[in-house]
Amino acid sequence: MRIGVALRELHGSETALAGELLRLADRHAKEQEIYHVAQDLVRWSRDHVREIAAVGPRYGLELEEPDLKNPEPPTEEAGELPGDGSDPDLLLLADLRRLYRMAAGVSLDWDLLGQGAQVVADAELLALTKRCHPQSLRQMKWADAMLKTVSPQILAG
Repeated sequence: MRIGVALRELHGSETALAGELLRLADRHAKEQEIYHVAQDLVRWSRDHVREIAAVGPRYGLELEEPDLKNPEPPTEEAGELPGDGSDPDLLLLADLRRLYRMAAGVSLDWDLLGQGAQVVADAELLALTKRCHPQSLRQMKWADAMLKTVSPQILAG
């Protein structure tokens, strides 16, 4: 069974998303909505990581809880907006774009895991996907909404 592969991937993508939400909140602390909502949304990813780790042993995995206090910087910078990083508005736009892409990937991972859980008839795993996937969709929709809110002013500025 390859459910373990999907669990490991999802564990990694949720961990990366949590780290990115923390970075976003820290980098843009002056933007109150960004700061506070990102702090709230990171709790969902932290909970998801814990729940995935709890399911892991049933599929031969020992998934550790990562240290999210000092998240590693993202490894993918491809597709970022040009600039030297000194423009805080462009930095915000680039950070929100990266967050959106990461959240979309997490959502896809939850969807794939849910499909696998159905096929192997793992009711507990399917319940986990049904509980967590809507929250990951909400994270993605928030990033999308923020992009639509801030991009007109930033790009016209």
